[in-house]
This record gives sequence, C-alpha cells and structure tokens, in this order.
Amino acid sequence: MARFRRAPVLAGGGALPREHQVTIAERLEVLATRARGSDAGEPARRLFLVVLALLGLGLLLQASHASTTLPAEEYWSALGSQILFRAAALVSLLVGLRVGPQGLRRHVPALTVACLACLVLVFVPGFADPRNGANRWLQLPGLGLSFQPSELARLVLVLWVADRCIRLGDDVRDVRRGVVPMLATGLTFFLLILVETDLGGALLFLACFLATMWVGGARPMHVAGPLVAAGGTAAVFLITFVSYVRQRIEMWLGHAGNMQVDRTGDAIASGDVFGVGLGQGLFRNARVPYLESDYVLALVGEELGLFGMLLVIGLLIAFVWYGARLTLSLQDRFSALCAFGLLLSVALQAMVHAQVVTRLAPPKGMPLPFLSHGGTALVVSSLAVGLALGAARKPRGSQEAA
Repeated sequence: MARFRRAPVLAGGGALPREHQVTIAERLEVLATRARGSDAGEPARRLFLVVLALLGLGLLLQASHASTTLPAEEYWSALGSQILFRAAALVSLLVGLRVGPQGLRRHVPALTVACLACLVLVFVPGFADPRNGANRWLQLPGLGLSFQPSELARLVLVLWVADRCIRLGDDVRDVRRGVVPMLATGLTFFLLILVETDLGGALLFLACFLATMWVGGARPMHVAGPLVAAGGTAAVFLITFVSYVRQRIEMWLGHAGNMQVDRTGDAIASGDVFGVGLGQGLFRNARVPYLESDYVLALVGEELGLFGMLLVIGLLIAFVWYGARLTLSLQDRFSALCAFGLLLSVALQAMVHAQVVTRLAPPKGMPLPFLSHGGTALVVSSLAVGLALGAARKPRGSQEAA
C-alpha cells in the first residue's frame, strides 16, 4: 500500500537522497483534510438523500419479494406493513434530525438505565419473546409489539460514552477515574447481549462503544485491550460450548455445508451482470429463507445483478463518505463524537451483512440497514442517522443572528 516517488537523477548519474514513502496514514490524513469543511449542512443534506435512496430501494425489494412468495390475499397486508415500517423509519429520521444529540443529552442517564432494564427483561417470563432458541426480543404486554433492546442499547450507549468522555476531559485517560468506570458499563451491556445469545450483536456493540471511547480521548491500549480480551474470550467460549456458533464457523471454513449459505451464493451467481429482473428471482421460491432480511444483498444480486450490488455498495460508500464529512465539519465536540459513533454503528452493520452474504465472514443474522425487512433495526438505524443529522442543524437563534 506504499508508493515510492522516483528520486531526481543528477547529470553525473547520481541521485538526490529525496526518496519518500507515502504511507497509509498520510493517505488517510489527505482524505480527512479533503473531508473536513466549515459547513456541516452540505454533507448532512447529501447523507439524508442517500438514506432516502436506500429506503426507497429497500421498499422496492420488499414489494418484489412479497409479490412472489405470498398469496394475493396476504400480499397487500405485508406490503402495507412494510410501508408503515418505512414510514416509521422516516418519522424516526426526522425526529432525530429535529432533536439532535444535544436535545437528548440530559436524558442519557435515564435512557441508559431503561436500556439496561430492557436487556434484563428479555429473560423474564411475560416480557420475553424467545425465537429460534435466543432471547433477543422484548414483548410489550397488551400491545402485541416486540422489539430488540440490543439495537437501541447500541445507540444509547454511544451517547452515554460520548457524554462521559466530554465531561471527563483529560481524565478520560486516567485508569481509575475514566477508563475503569466506562469499561465496566460497556462490558455489562456487552455480556447481557452476549448471553441472549447474540455474539455478532455483542461484538458490534463493543466495537462501536470502544471506538467512540477511543475517538473521545481514551488511550489506544485501553480500547484495544478490552476488545481483544472480552471479544476474543467470548468468541472462544461460544465456539467451544455453543454448538450453533461452532457450526457456523465450520460452514465459513468449508468444513460443513449449509443449504442457505450455498443457495444464496447460487442466487448471486445467477444474477450475472444485470440480474434476472425485478420480481423474477427463483431462489425465493426454492425455500431459501431470509432473502428479504438477513440475506437481502443476495436478493439484490439475483434480481439486479452485479450492477445492482455495485449500486448498493456505492450508496453505502457515499453514506460513509458524507458521514465522515459531516462528523469532521461539526464544531461542537460532543455532537461530533455522537455523530461518529452513531454513523459507525450503521456502517459496521452494513459491512457485516455484506461480508456474511459474500462469505467473507461466518453466517450471522444481521439485516442490511434500510434495505432489509422492516423492524427494530430499520427504525433504530434511521433514528441514529437522524440524530447525527441533527448535530448539523443550527439552533434557530443562531440562524436569526446570522
């Protein structure tokens, strides 16, 4: 990844000792300089448009999937629910934009306690809604609704650790006053998500929490150490003692077969360059599960081909680029730190989904933000982006003064 510039040659055949190696760090510094701007409004507007494009494409895919997998009498009901979910996602996006991180800052302690209680309630009869042997869902009695508290906890704990880093100032590097209390809180949530069991979700939570802590001023060793120790220990324990986790690792390594993994790969291959056509995919009717949710990128590859997959990946790259520009353009440190952690949580989730579908990572049920079947992840991802966009919104008083 390094490039060497040819040293000038003297007339006598000698060379001036001006050889310079361009490192990855220098490349990233150049990108950061290009991304940084004085006005966060412009990248915020473009990020908003990227999210709208992803939401629209997601609705199109969900309508296509439902049209050939459900009876006619169930199609409109399913499509209506998806429209409602995406309307709720849009409302969450706009509410987050209106409130912003600063609007939630005084409520962060209460929200943190509420998330902790919800993660405990997923194991309590009457509130628990176990599915497929995992306790990830919390049912709201009397309302007929359920959601995944771990998705919301990832968002709230980003706000919490950002607030702690700002309040601690230079003490964020102090082990006793800064590092240990923050790590104790983060690891408590990590363990609660882990025992649901949700190794992928727990590691995603820990990565977002520690990355925000590091950008907030913590020493790299205070971040890398817990990530390797806690994440590595949890992974080894689950691989050793939890059979389904071990089986997924074996699938990834090629030591075991799996119909879904194999067939989703075939679905992508069948799409060729431009796909078989929207609504013309055959693998959804070949009993390949979760093509509308955990493997929606495979559905894109089958119906829209390599072109469609590159379009989705291009939109996700645009999401990362405009998210970075937005974060680097914010003047308020708390808002910038929150925007970083919130947008990172969405970007990492998209990255894991793409890696799983393309077999670069072990099979893990994780939706692709804004495209997968609607639910908690869709609404929470939209809220996370909305809060990040809200960090760029100028208070009314400052606009009038200008």
